[in-house]
Amino acid sequence: MRPGPLFLLLTLCLPAIALAEESPPQPLAEATSAQAQIDDLEQRLALSEEQREALSAELQSSSGERETVQLQRLRQENQRLKLQLKKVQASAPQPLVSEQQMWFAIGAGAGLLGVIIGAVLRRGRRSRSEWLN
Repeated sequence: MRPGPLFLLLTLCLPAIALAEESPPQPLAEATSAQAQIDDLEQRLALSEEQREALSAELQSSSGERETVQLQRLRQENQRLKLQLKKVQASAPQPLVSEQQMWFAIGAGAGLLGVIIGAVLRRGRRSRSEWLN
């Protein structure tokens, strides 16, 4: 390689290298100001976390109290309804025929009605050959 292009390349890259090595110095006042802001924000964060935890605990306790009050009210309502059911069952007369007996009687009546209708419709048309088969 010839020294001309190498020298040209070196001179063009020199300002970029110089800028890359230099970092802009931060003033001391700016650094302490940023640190103070960070400390302030950390303190506010800690305070917010404490408040959130306190509110969360308060919410849990209040919801627990509401649930116990509601549970007690539902138990009282349940007992009242059970007593009311017992009163109604005691005052209602027992049926003479159960549901199963009722269906049996309906089936027997339907069968008997079918035999009677069949006998009325056949009347005197009976032939002797029916009985011999």
